[in-house]
Amino acid sequence: MTVAEIQSNSKGWLFYVKSSFVIALAAVGAGIFFMPVDLLIKGYFSISTLFLISSTITLSKTMRDEHESHRLIHKINEAKTNQMLRDYAE
Repeated sequence: MTVAEIQSNSKGWLFYVKSSFVIALAAVGAGIFFMPVDLLIKGYFSISTLFLISSTITLSKTMRDEHESHRLIHKINEAKTNQMLRDYAE
């Protein structure tokens, strides 16, 4: 099985997701840069934005890993059930 067979996202969707992230990041960066406040406040918002992005990536990866582990557990349970049904049918 190749990587292309396993991957379920289209190239268009991947482009959309990546370009949306870049556009949103640029918009926030421009908003912070052009904000009429002191440099200290701009720095605070910049660090907070980077922390928010990092936390979002960590959360999404954790949720994906949690979902995949539950999927694996369900596959194992289904295989055990099928084995018991085959043994019982014989």
